[in-house]
Amino acid sequence: MAPAPDSPRATGGRRRTGRRGALLPALTVPLSALLLLGLGAGGVAGDPRHHRAGDWVTGWAASPVEGGDIPGSDCPAGDGLRNRTVRNVVFLSAGGDRVRVRLTNAFGERPVRVGGASVAVHDDGAAAVPGSVRPLTFDGGAGVKIPAGAEVFSDPVRLEVEALSTLLVSVYAPEATGPVTNHPFTAQGNFLAEGDATAEASGEGFSSTPCWMLTSGVDVEPSGDVVGTVVALGDSITDTAATTGNANRRWPDHLARRLNAVEGPTLSVANAGLGGNLLLGAREGEPYYGVGALDRLDRDVLGQSGVRTVVLLEGINDIGHGTGAEDIIAGYREVVERVHARGLRIAGGTLLPFKGSAIWTRQRQATWNEVNAWIRTSGEFDAVVDFAAATASAGDPQRLAPAYDSGDGLHPGDAGTRAMAAAVDLDRLIPASPGADDRPSRHRR
Repeated sequence: MAPAPDSPRATGGRRRTGRRGALLPALTVPLSALLLLGLGAGGVAGDPRHHRAGDWVTGWAASPVEGGDIPGSDCPAGDGLRNRTVRNVVFLSAGGDRVRVRLTNAFGERPVRVGGASVAVHDDGAAAVPGSVRPLTFDGGAGVKIPAGAEVFSDPVRLEVEALSTLLVSVYAPEATGPVTNHPFTAQGNFLAEGDATAEASGEGFSSTPCWMLTSGVDVEPSGDVVGTVVALGDSITDTAATTGNANRRWPDHLARRLNAVEGPTLSVANAGLGGNLLLGAREGEPYYGVGALDRLDRDVLGQSGVRTVVLLEGINDIGHGTGAEDIIAGYREVVERVHARGLRIAGGTLLPFKGSAIWTRQRQATWNEVNAWIRTSGEFDAVVDFAAATASAGDPQRLAPAYDSGDGLHPGDAGTRAMAAAVDLDRLIPASPGADDRPSRHRR
C-alpha cells in the first residue's frame, strides 16, 4: 500500500496561510435539540460534557469528510444514495449493555432523510449475529431528517456488546441525498443494498463498498471499568496506515487492546485520523482528505463522548508540502491551548521517520528534526509519545525500521502500528494521583 504522491493515500496539501478557516465543526446534538440549526457545513460543536450523560464513552469513531469522487475508489459518496441501505462495519473499543449511534450530515448540501437505521453484532460479511439486530429510534421515531451541517444521536438501545468486537450500523436513505458525508479510507469492507435492508440479518443482497457513510460514531454505556475516552488525532498513519484490511490493526486498535487488558479503571479509544490530512488547512480541490486538524478539532476530538485525553500525531503531510517548523509548532500550540481550555490532557506524538519516502528532502528532514525536538523538549504537552524512536531503524533513526516499513518509507505496516501502540505509557493517559478514583491502575504491558 505505497501510494503515488497524488493518490488519496499520499501525503501533502497546500500550505495554510491564515488562521482557522471558515469551515466549522458540525453540530452534534440529540434530535430534541435540533432547534439550533442553519449553521451550514460546520455548525458549532457543543461542550463535550453535554455528551457524557449516562457516562457514555466513544466506542468507535470516524472523522467525516465532504462527499465527492474519490480517486481509485468506487465509494458512491459523490453521487449520493437513493433508496439504498449502507451497512457500516465498525470495530468497538469498549463494551457495555447499551449503545447509541451518531449519524452525520456534517458536510451535506441539504437535509438527509433517514428512513430507518439499526445496529447489530457482526457475524460474517454483511451478516449479523442472529437475534442481535436492534432498530434505532430518534426521539422515539423510526426515522430522522438530519439538517445540513448537523450530526444526531439515536436514542439509546439495549444491546450487549463486548470490547474489541465488531458491530454493523445500517442506515437507509429513501430519498436522494446528494453528496454523502463519509469517511473514505477505512481498511474495512462495508456494504450496500437496494431498499430498506436495515432489519435484514442474513446479509443477503448486499454488495461491497470501501467507505463508511452517514455514520460517525458509536457510543457505549460501559458496564466495566471504562471511565472515559482517549482520542487519537492524526492523518493516514493514525487512520489506517498500510495495515491489513478487515483486521483492525491500526495503532489506535492496538492501543484499545492494551487498554482493554488493564486491571481497573481504563479508557476507550476513538480514532480521529484522516488519510492525507493536514494540521494547518484543507487540501484545495481534494475534499476526501478532510478539513485541517485545527478546523475539525471541536467536532472530531473535543466533541467525542467522555473524552479525557488526546494523542496528537499530525504534521508530516504539512512538512511534505513545504510548511516550516515555526508554523507547525504554532499549530501544535493552538491545539494544546484549546484542549487544555476544556480541562483535558494532551500527549504529543513525535513524527515517524520518513527518509526514503517520496516526500523526503534534506530541508524537510531538517524541519522534521526541529519539530520532533520541540515535541520532546518544550514541556507544553502533558506527556510525549516517542513514536519516532519506537519505529526508527537501529542503523538510521531517520528511516523506519525495515520490519515496520510498509514499503513506501512513510506508512508503517501491521508490525509498525503495533510498535506505536506499545510506545504509549498507559499511566500517562490519565496520570495516577493520590485520591483519584478514575486513574488506570497497574496494567499488563
